[in-house]
Parts: sequence; C-alpha cells; structure tokens
Amino acid sequence: MLILTLNCGGSSVKFRLIEMPEECDVSRGQVSGLGTEQTIYSCYDANGTSREKTVALNNHAEALEYILAEIPDETSTRIQAVGHRCVHDGGKYDKAVQVDSDVIRTIRDCFELAPLHNPNNLAGIMACEKSLPGIPQVAVFDSTYNRDLRPAAYMYGIPYRYYTEYGVRRYGFHGITFSYMTRRASEILKKPLSEMKLVSLMLGSGTTANATLHGRSFDISTGFTPTEGLLQSTRCGDIDPLAITYLMRKLSLSSTEMERILNHESGWLGISGLSSDFSVIEQAADNGHEQAQIALDVFVHRAKKYVGAYAAVLGGIDALLFSGGIGEKSPAARMRICEGLEFLGLHLDSRLNENLQGEGIVSTSSSPAAIIVVSTDEEKVIAKETYGICCPRGR
Repeated sequence: MLILTLNCGGSSVKFRLIEMPEECDVSRGQVSGLGTEQTIYSCYDANGTSREKTVALNNHAEALEYILAEIPDETSTRIQAVGHRCVHDGGKYDKAVQVDSDVIRTIRDCFELAPLHNPNNLAGIMACEKSLPGIPQVAVFDSTYNRDLRPAAYMYGIPYRYYTEYGVRRYGFHGITFSYMTRRASEILKKPLSEMKLVSLMLGSGTTANATLHGRSFDISTGFTPTEGLLQSTRCGDIDPLAITYLMRKLSLSSTEMERILNHESGWLGISGLSSDFSVIEQAADNGHEQAQIALDVFVHRAKKYVGAYAAVLGGIDALLFSGGIGEKSPAARMRICEGLEFLGLHLDSRLNENLQGEGIVSTSSSPAAIIVVSTDEEKVIAKETYGICCPRGR
C-alpha cells in the first residue's frame, strides 16, 4: 500500500511517499516559504535524484496540488491512503482516527488551542479531499501519546469546573516524535520499553520535554496548548500568568494581541531580538551578542531543569534522549544541557558528542544512564498508524 504522509505547518507542507508494510521510501520533499517570494519546492527520490525550484504558491491547497502534479502519474495513481500529522484533538481521541465529518469538526474546534497548527492541518485535509477524492485519510494526533497522564500531571491549580466544563488541562504535544524516540531508544539499548525510565527532549523550532515510565507517558512540558514548557523559537514557554494580565492592562492589549505576542514574538526570537533560527542565536552568542547569550542560557536552563524534575518524578533515569533539529544537530546545546547532570548518572562523552553523524549513543561507556541522539521519523509513525487503520489485517 502506497501511503502519502503530510505535515502542514504554518508556511510549509512536508510530504513523504512510503510503501507499506515494507516501510520503503519512494520519495519525500516539501514546499517551504508559502506565500512569499522565496517559496521553494524540493523533492528527493529513493534513487538519490533531487530537484529544487522556486515556485509561486500562496496556500496549502495550491502547495498540495503542485506536489501531486510533480509526482509521476504511475506513482500518484497508486496512492491508497493519506496520513496527516495533526496537533490538538481536545482530548477526544486515544489513537489515530480515519478522517470523517466528526474529526474535521474536532480539529476545527481546537483552532484556538493550537493556532499555529490546527488550521493548517485542516487545510491539508481539505486540500486532499479536493485533489484525492475518495482516498481515505487518517489523522494522527500529537496529543494522544499523553492519554495515560495521571491527574497529578495534567491538572492545573484553578477551579475544577474549568476542567469539567471547558477541558482546561495539560494535554502535551510532540507525541508522534516521542513515540518514535522511545521505541528507537529501546532498539538501540536492546532493552524493553517496559523496563525503562526515559526523559526525552524534542528540541526543534517547537520544543517539548517528556517523561516516559515503562513505555507510557508520565509527564509532559507542553500543556493546554503547545506554548507551555521549554523556551521555543517564537513561543514563550513557562511564564507567570499574572505577568501576562499585567502587560495586557499596562499596554491595553486584547487577548488576540497577547496571544500573537506569546506565540509569534517570544521565545529565543523575543529575547534575542535577532532570529527564530537557533543556529543564528548560537553564532551570535559566540560572537558576544548579549541578548543572544541570554536567550541561549534560558533555553539551556529550562531544558536542564526539566530533565532534573522528570528524573525526580520517575524515581531515576535510564536514558536521556535528544531529537529534533537542535537536539540532533547541535552538539554544543547537548553538551551544555548535560553539564552538571553527572549526579543523575548522565556522563556525556565529549568526543562522541562532537563527532556524531546521524544518531547514536553519546554517553561514556561507563555512564550509568545512557545519553542517546535519535533521528526522529514522524512520517514513519504516521504511515504505520495509517496502514493499521486502512489495512487492519496488516497490523
């Protein structure tokens, strides 16, 4: 079964064609910079052929039409299902689901909870309905990984009626990545998930920390929305809520204006005043830029604090996992986060860390707890879930 996976971001559409159940790549690529003069289409085939061109595309529907037009007819006509990475389901589902009117309504109802993601996720689904009529679609939600959280981990200290009436609680995100990371760590360590206590750091433009106990999510840094927790590229992460209401009064800001600031103008972009690109922040800090150094320090401090907190609630740690663009590609960030964590049994091997290509163990051979870099593969998880729903006998 040939499955198309789609990840519709704010200004991009990432796609991948995967033959299931063999898990063989046919092609992958993306449209980036949607709606700008620098909209780029790129594609990489399994045989190593790559293409890249500047295109004029304004929205996700146009991007998907273009992607499908670029796929050879003999391949596109074999697509039998589409799997979508979706972010927020408002706690409605406990697993991936085939898209129907109810799922579409749920995604739309959660626009306010994930404004950077859900509208674009739905745009991708609607575009597929138009361009691939009759092809089943599956929504794989980032939030379902955390369905096993205890009330102690997901409840906020506000009147209980806001939970029962409006569903205000911690949901947690990046669950697709954490599912892959923890399974991959089990393979690398050759140890069952059911026997391990894992702390995972998904560090990209969006960032989340997760604690997994014996294969089940135990705690998560992102909350009611993806904004809570670690410092992110443009999201603030943890903040005193009364600081928000203070600024709203002081500056006469509406809730919409404040949400824009917290989601689009904060994070290491807001602190540094430079860029949402983490590599730019690292380079500027190395060159003595004071605000960039502060942004870097806040990012590292938050990550380190969550590792310690999650080791405490798990009652120990067997492995610390890094993934995402920063987690996989920044040895300096990994080194700084791991500094001082030796008391938890985490001993980084500086040579392995600096020279790692791809994924692998970067802790010393004598480290009581492992430190592992995982090259995440959300698309493979999405393809597996989609195949399981559309071809249940193939599970």
